[in-house]
Amino acid sequence: MPRTTYFVQECPTCGRNLQVRVEYLGRRVVCQHCSARFEASEPSSRGSQTDSSSSAIMQRAEELLQSAAASGIGLPKDS
Repeated sequence: MPRTTYFVQECPTCGRNLQVRVEYLGRRVVCQHCSARFEASEPSSRGSQTDSSSSAIMQRAEELLQSAAASGIGLPKDS
């Protein structure tokens, strides 16, 4: 019975460590904690992801703000 091999990758949006299957390398994955989407990559190729992680954080923040606005969260209540 084959065993699945995982590697640990930090989510570029929330910073939590995720176990990602090796067969997902190069694919877009979703963080189970914050639902951010990012590309799974091996540790040696992650050096240039700092700039992209900043834009990923800003993109996720914008998504959350739009979602909150659409549902009325954070709007003042009528007195």
